[in-house]
Amino acid sequence: MENTDENSDSFRDSIATIKDGKRSWIYAQKPKGKLYNKRTVLSLLLLIVFFVLPFIKVHGEPFFLIDIPDRKFILFGAIFWPQDTFIFVLGMLTFIVFIVLFTVIFGRIFCGWACPQTIFMEMVFRKIEYWIEGDAAHQKALHNQPWNSNKIFKKTAKLSVFFIVSYIIANTFLAYIISMDSVLAMYTGSLAENGGSLVSLILFTFVFFLVYLRFREQVCIVVCPYGRLQGVLLDRNSIIVAYDYIRGEKRGRFKKNETRTNGDCIDCAQCVKVCPTGIDIRNGTQLECTNCTACIDACNHMMKSVGLREGLIRFDSENGIANNEKLKITARIKAYIVVLVLLFGIVVALLVTRRDVATTILRTPGLLYQDQPNNQVSNLYNIKMVNKTHERLPITLKLETPDGKLVMVGNEVITVEKESVGSSEFFIYVDRNKITQRKTKYKVSLYSGDKKIETVETNFLGPVTH
Repeated sequence: MENTDENSDSFRDSIATIKDGKRSWIYAQKPKGKLYNKRTVLSLLLLIVFFVLPFIKVHGEPFFLIDIPDRKFILFGAIFWPQDTFIFVLGMLTFIVFIVLFTVIFGRIFCGWACPQTIFMEMVFRKIEYWIEGDAAHQKALHNQPWNSNKIFKKTAKLSVFFIVSYIIANTFLAYIISMDSVLAMYTGSLAENGGSLVSLILFTFVFFLVYLRFREQVCIVVCPYGRLQGVLLDRNSIIVAYDYIRGEKRGRFKKNETRTNGDCIDCAQCVKVCPTGIDIRNGTQLECTNCTACIDACNHMMKSVGLREGLIRFDSENGIANNEKLKITARIKAYIVVLVLLFGIVVALLVTRRDVATTILRTPGLLYQDQPNNQVSNLYNIKMVNKTHERLPITLKLETPDGKLVMVGNEVITVEKESVGSSEFFIYVDRNKITQRKTKYKVSLYSGDKKIETVETNFLGPVTH
């Protein structure tokens, strides 16, 4: 979609928020309309999930935790340890492919409707700004007026509320890393024990505060790589926020009781005024567009006000605008779907077959076989068990091969605490005359009570007698 003006591509020479090498501050007009109301409801639901989730526990553990320092991840109540990294990586890869497929079909709607940066900026901090300083015109007037008691009061109130909200967000964000129990303990424990957590909290607070006070939309435009991926992911069949230039051009101001010869665009610039990244959607697809749909609501309101048909700006594809074509399932979309289904199937299979106990059995390094009385040969083994469950597990070992005997070093029952590692040692004894090769495979099973948890295969090293 292209602008029909002579300098139709001039907007691509610079970013809307940066002009002449300087930041151009955006005073976005407060949006309103059906889509904005739906975004508000969705954002409210997502905010509730964000703030409530750290308080939810399953078996005494957080429902969701990304504990990077301890290399422990809890996703939807299931604990993942470093041994499960491949499942986590495949899960992330599946999510990325899903985002790619979603973008190919529906454009950048995730950014405008579900991205945390957008939700906090537009649905929390921007609303606070409207509440304290007023709409865009009032904000601009307040900025330009000399410092007086009114300006000092409003700016101080805004900074204070912004900082308090940033502090609350930082506490919640930190809870996803160290758990809400650890965050609460930070306020009652000693500084020596919680110094690292306190420093992290202060750092997160100031990062959120400065991002939403000053950096704002630059996160989406300058920092986030997702917007730049649009040029690779989007094609002419992707659903985007699009201006119907065929219907809208040539633009012309609306005059009451006129017989309109121009296009339906009345050049009111309301779509530009409400845009949080300062672009003119009539110029076509741009990396700054987050598909927030504020321009759709603004345009529909103006079309309705002057008696013209709504939908001049709408969700559509470039081919939909140019050729009145419906969405096509292209070969690329089919390929992404196949890859996504395969990855999703693999992840589900790995989750279903994932064991609650990860066991490693190795012969003790540096030792060969040992000659024992009664013409027997033994090997000494080390066993290490990772208990991924929320319960304490008493484990006994049993040799599944009948021509050998397993003897524990120490207690017969190995107790492995929940979410921890247990280890022990044991011997396997075999009659010398039953050894027919240098290395023989033996199977050791782990039982918790009468329930078999896992069977592990190991090598028995011995002399070849015949």
